[in-house]
Amino acid sequence: MTDQSKHEVQFFTLHGKRRAFVKAGEGPVLLLLHGLACDHRTWLPVIDELAKKYTVIAPDLLGHGVSDKPRADYTLGGYANGMRDLLTVLGIDKVTVVGHSFGGGVAMQFAYQFPERTQRMVLVATGGLGPEVTPLIKLIQAPGWFPAMGVLTLPGIRHLETLALRSAAAHGGGPLRKYTRDLAEVADILESWKDRRTRFAIRHLVRAVIDWRGQIVTMSDRAYLTEAIPMAVVWGRDDQVIPVRHASNAAALAPELRVEVMADSGHFPHKDHPEQFARILDDFIATTEPATYNRARFRRMLTSGMSKRVAPLASVPTAVTPA
Repeated sequence: MTDQSKHEVQFFTLHGKRRAFVKAGEGPVLLLLHGLACDHRTWLPVIDELAKKYTVIAPDLLGHGVSDKPRADYTLGGYANGMRDLLTVLGIDKVTVVGHSFGGGVAMQFAYQFPERTQRMVLVATGGLGPEVTPLIKLIQAPGWFPAMGVLTLPGIRHLETLALRSAAAHGGGPLRKYTRDLAEVADILESWKDRRTRFAIRHLVRAVIDWRGQIVTMSDRAYLTEAIPMAVVWGRDDQVIPVRHASNAAALAPELRVEVMADSGHFPHKDHPEQFARILDDFIATTEPATYNRARFRRMLTSGMSKRVAPLASVPTAVTPA
């Protein structure tokens, strides 16, 4: 990301691997998890506002940002374990976990593995709610992607590519805006891929969750467990990475959740309209009681499974929140 953080990046070494994070504010804890090929800086537009009322923890997931990029476990379960361990060394027991895109998948996995530590869950343009995803991400797990990126991220070529992408993002208005809005983010991601270790980590991560047909991982078989945890979904209406109709999938799978679809917004609603996003998050927290883990209840839910048939996914409407 091109944004410069005024927050000090801190480090902990866990299991021999250095993990980076920023911490700001005081109060109930928010764990902000970034998406694929991003880092904690994706949250910079909202950190200061949220830190007025909350303790904000925004890590660089392993393989991203300035965290280490080793040959390691890049599965959702591995990331969830890493977040559990980071919170433990920070002396934090319970969090509202907020995940964007791939980070939403990590958030869901964290809530599933550690319900006793999860108070609420907020999923932002999240993966895990349907197979569809942009073909550009599918290509990452293709055999020739790694050497191709080695060429496309050479200094001169990379400069021209990122310049063109940022120019299109800055000047692509009107009906094209929905397609050009997030291109500056794509330029930042491409810039980060000049690091061979980053490309290695991203390729292994994508292969764990996506194949040529799309997303592999889904929350549909465990959605009934969200009855025990307050959950909200936030999406940009013009998302070109993961379609906004997946918000309807979430509503069908977990009818009690809150859905917010933001107008004039793409795959990064927290960056497109940070003040509105912070208000949505704050209102959700203020109007819901934090989950309290009860082992007996959790056991009953696992034993009984999904008690009723899920409504057809396409039949659930989503209201659009004006920007």
